[in-house]
Amino acid sequence: MTDILNLLFHPLPNAIMTVLTGISLFYWLFTMLLGDGFDFGEADVAFQGADVHEVDIPDDADIETDAEPSFLTKAMDFINVGKAPFMVIVTLFKFIGWIITIASSLLFNLTQFGWKSVLVLIPVLLLTFFLMHYVTIPLVKLYKKVGYTGEEAHDFLGRSGKMRSTIEGERLGWLEIVIGSDIIQLNVKSQHGEKIAYGEQAVVVDEGVDKKFYYVKKEITLENISL
Repeated sequence: MTDILNLLFHPLPNAIMTVLTGISLFYWLFTMLLGDGFDFGEADVAFQGADVHEVDIPDDADIETDAEPSFLTKAMDFINVGKAPFMVIVTLFKFIGWIITIASSLLFNLTQFGWKSVLVLIPVLLLTFFLMHYVTIPLVKLYKKVGYTGEEAHDFLGRSGKMRSTIEGERLGWLEIVIGSDIIQLNVKSQHGEKIAYGEQAVVVDEGVDKKFYYVKKEITLENISL
């Protein structure tokens, strides 16, 4: 028992990953005690990237954008965040990283490097990140079968955000809204077909009939008000 505890908390990388994994374990125990369990609920939001959401895009939508998705959005999409609950993926990430760290400490005898052994976490976390893309595929399929469509839904009407593409006429684009710690991207059209440029502030005023997009209008601010 003593040898196991020593391995879990020595050297330093093992201790860090053991504590992080332990925090996730306590989170799930606490969640189970509250009766919440694993979230299989339905919602209107289909993508969450480290707190980044993106609403479903119609297959035949004509979308023209002026900017590529951010690096964070691409990174979260790579490990399938949003296609399975965020906390499930975070916990799995910690667990895999924990296993690799302990295996590395045994394989390379990291104890001899003292506190510098913590640097092994850099390649470990990078390796874990790339492995997560494949490890989460069965998880995504499972949640898809039970009807999981994303995290908690939000009421977007009346909310304002920044355009991440230019829209005009019937063209679809993206509006980025920040709600708490969530960064959400909505598919939007201009309410009256007026041009709303990339980077401008816009307000959500209505929802499309098929609920695949929202109508927005340019937000009136001190910067754009006409005197």
